[in-house]
Amino acid sequence: MIKSKLARIYAAVISRKVYGWAHNPLATQEKVFRDLISQAKHTDFGKDHHFDEIATYDDFKSKVPVRDYEGLKDYIEQIKQGKKNVLWKDKPIYFAKTSGTTSGAKYIPITKESMPYQISAAKEALLLYIAETGNSNFVDGKMIFLQGSPEINKSNAIKTGRLSGIVAHYVPKYLQKNRLPTWETNCIDDWETKVDAIVKETVVEDMRLISGIPSWVQMYFEKLNKDQGKKVAEIFPNFSLFVYGGVNYEPYRQNMEDLIGKKVDSIELFPASEGFFAYQDRQKKNNMSEMGMLLLLNSGIFYEFIPADSFYADSPERISLKDVRLGINYVMIVSTNAGLWAYNIGDTIEFTSLKPYRIIVTGRIKHFISAFGEHVIGKEVEHSIQRALEGTNTKIKEFTVAPEVNPPKGKLPYHEWFIEFEQEPEDLEAFAIKIDLEMQRQNSYYFDLLQGKILRPLMITRVVKNGFDQYMRSVGKLGGQNKIPRLSNDRNIVDKLEVQVEKR
Repeated sequence: MIKSKLARIYAAVISRKVYGWAHNPLATQEKVFRDLISQAKHTDFGKDHHFDEIATYDDFKSKVPVRDYEGLKDYIEQIKQGKKNVLWKDKPIYFAKTSGTTSGAKYIPITKESMPYQISAAKEALLLYIAETGNSNFVDGKMIFLQGSPEINKSNAIKTGRLSGIVAHYVPKYLQKNRLPTWETNCIDDWETKVDAIVKETVVEDMRLISGIPSWVQMYFEKLNKDQGKKVAEIFPNFSLFVYGGVNYEPYRQNMEDLIGKKVDSIELFPASEGFFAYQDRQKKNNMSEMGMLLLLNSGIFYEFIPADSFYADSPERISLKDVRLGINYVMIVSTNAGLWAYNIGDTIEFTSLKPYRIIVTGRIKHFISAFGEHVIGKEVEHSIQRALEGTNTKIKEFTVAPEVNPPKGKLPYHEWFIEFEQEPEDLEAFAIKIDLEMQRQNSYYFDLLQGKILRPLMITRVVKNGFDQYMRSVGKLGGQNKIPRLSNDRNIVDKLEVQVEKR
């Protein structure tokens, strides 16, 4: 009880602080920009790009081109060899290792300046929730964070590990007694073995907050149900808050609430190895401006944006926060106090509010379908399936979408939706039509292609039970922070899924 009372007092203080900078956004970002340039002037990168001549954002754009990991790789290699003052002053305290695609493993620097924000952002999200709702009871119970191994490789010149593992070393002491799973269980590599161990550890505890990527928390809930023969709310009657990130929760919500046995509040986070970018700051959403996550403007990160539909043009428009507009799909570019400069993180976002600046994640710039010029993005497929689920008993566990460009002779090509159902719709064809009509409503290019008989309506292919888990296991990405792409412009993923090819 003492903890929860103190938490409410602290939450009020933090809320005033957060909305102080949130309601003064442009000045906040200008200060971050100047601090970053000033502190990196004498680094190798700063000298190579004439930081001593940068006084304005236009100066910065003219001297620092947009890069992805490949564009910074030479600098990263120098850091890995022990060199100081390369991208940021001194050396990083960690490398967050992530799995890349074209680059293989990526090593993202984390510095003593950037690390505190990775911790404080998640804490702020919980405190803003307390400030708004008054619910602080969860701090008196146990909390679980489903994540990757906290083990860190210390044999290199710079300690290296997964972001979730690095963050685990910074959990405040006052939370350590409340936090599960145990260190030993968290270090288990095999995900299914790990989840079984977490079930045994938590089933006898007073779990009140549960956090993780929805698909893997869903697996944990399923194992709890099977082990105890009860809903999660019966096992954990005080469970009241679900914290998640990585993917949109809405396609999972109905199935998750069925597993839980009641509705619980949820908080969405937007953390990444490159920085902690945003968190949900509102539970009450009376209008569109209160949707989405508060963009963190005071966290050592300077933001730029490029309209996604022109990203691959020769000279795409590149803007700062003051010029963004609502309803535009942007690629987010960041410069950080970890030494990333005009860095393309690969995520696309859309602003839902400009006072304060709130965003939703719409997908990945590399995850799209445009085999026929339709420019379909993740937000559109997620919203369409969510709308189709409304008012039905249908439940899905996972899905992904790919184009079928080589249909049988005499047939038009189409988008193929691979869905693993927990509970199938009564009429699969009607369900597919609902999704397709919503896709047409959202995407005018897709509508035109159907009207012009270039495409035929989407087709649904059932994925066998646990088929997505089997696929993720086969590519070494079962559990942790890994997630299935919502859509692809090729069939590399879906061709490996174990499916029942039953199309209607």
